[in-house]
Amino acid sequence: MNDYGAFVPGPRARLAPLGSGPLDGLTFVAKDLLDVAGFVTGGGNPHWESRQKPAARSAAVVDRLLRTGATLVGKTITDELAFSLEGENEHHGTPVNPRAPDRLPGGSSSGSAVAVAAGLADLGLGTDTGGSVRVPASFCGLFGWRPSHGRVPLDGVVRFAPSYDAVGLLAGNAAHLQLGAQCLLGTPAASPPPARLLLATDAFALAESQAAVALKDTARSLGVLEEVQIFAGGPADFLEAYVTLQGLDIMREHSDFLSSDPIFGPTIQPRFDSVRALDPAIGARWNAWRAETTVRLRQLLPSGTFVVLPTAPSIAPLRFLRDEAAGRFYDAALTLGSIAGHAGLPAVSLPVATLQDCPLGLSIVAGHGEDESLMALAMKIA
Repeated sequence: MNDYGAFVPGPRARLAPLGSGPLDGLTFVAKDLLDVAGFVTGGGNPHWESRQKPAARSAAVVDRLLRTGATLVGKTITDELAFSLEGENEHHGTPVNPRAPDRLPGGSSSGSAVAVAAGLADLGLGTDTGGSVRVPASFCGLFGWRPSHGRVPLDGVVRFAPSYDAVGLLAGNAAHLQLGAQCLLGTPAASPPPARLLLATDAFALAESQAAVALKDTARSLGVLEEVQIFAGGPADFLEAYVTLQGLDIMREHSDFLSSDPIFGPTIQPRFDSVRALDPAIGARWNAWRAETTVRLRQLLPSGTFVVLPTAPSIAPLRFLRDEAAGRFYDAALTLGSIAGHAGLPAVSLPVATLQDCPLGLSIVAGHGEDESLMALAMKIA
């Protein structure tokens, strides 16, 4: 069977269910940043992997899916320590996007997205710091959920930038996504809420024109009537704040590892180099900005109000693209992904459109803690 390069090299990780529940009969995969009992968590980087021992126990999220009836069928490739949105891995290979084989799968939860899109698993566990579940969901034609910050435990997960990190979920249909979310949250499913949908016009301005038109048409078909400026005139601030605060988080979390001079791939090495060059003194300014922005965004999204925006600025770029367009894509994708990240908000990417026969995702962001309502809305739309 073609595994599309989704799984980490070596023996395939498999764990039987530890209980019975809503996920009986379903299978799932886990990104190689999540501990799986008896296996090394490699983090997508051989130097990191060489410093690890087999996990004594599985990550809390893996355990929750096992205890509600699901079977683990593999650990999946991740971009190195999650520092990417593209889905490439210099050491383990780049998984093949089943929906667009000549294009990137999206990252950093690339292997999980590819495994689900290829029908090799029903659910895929990933992590999402700046869009690492949502972007591959968009590129591979999947449903992808980033939960409210703090609602899903990170025990047994390699931290990247802890103040932004979340464990998310990928699925081929909304029903499986809702079931998986229900098990990870430990709460029952909600009924679809009366929804007030806001169109983030300035977020659509970051997307390529054809993608923006396709997604706006879909959004309006869903009943989006009101418009909002989600960036309040400052999309560049969203990007700079994210890059800075994520970078300072990374240094606090991984300074010891980075001081060991690990070898990263050619696109990842410059990103870690830039992190090491950050002046910690600039953190105060951007932390204050983030606190103000969090208040503004949470006030914008009371219960029952949702904002709609592109998941990514375009369809998946061609594999191994190395030009100015790659840099523009990365900056725009990070800016879009940072909206939920800065304020700790839940977001779901829906596979609602295609362009040039490639999938294109639309994101819906809800107020903090409104994950169940967001799942119910996704089900209603699907």
